[in-house]
Amino acid sequence: QVQLVESGGGLVQAGGSLRLSCAASGRTFSYAMGWFRQAPGKERDFVAVISWSGGRTYYADSVKGRFTISRDNAKNIVYLQMNSLKPEDTAVYYCSADNSPTTRWKAIMPEYWGQGTQVTVSS
Repeated sequence: QVQLVESGGGLVQAGGSLRLSCAASGRTFSYAMGWFRQAPGKERDFVAVISWSGGRTYYADSVKGRFTISRDNAKNIVYLQMNSLKPEDTAVYYCSADNSPTTRWKAIMPEYWGQGTQVTVSS
């Protein structure tokens, strides 16, 4: 079992930055971890994923160049640094974990999920 707890969401103006954190516990060894988001009335979409070693990262086209995912395995924490935020980034952001290869993450629903943290970007 893997438990995930997100933090760091909030309200920010367009152009601003936020850093989300995801604290993981349980059997996380070798798991890739990532972030998804869900806006009101829309499906949950892939945002970013990072491999266990941190050597591989993938991003949705909509966030490339603005968001950066990283992890600290010693602390069991995954981060999502979000810069140049836009109103369309407003959503509930979910941390996730799965042992599938990172190359498959855009097409899967990860096994483990956090409860989500709200990010609101005002124009």
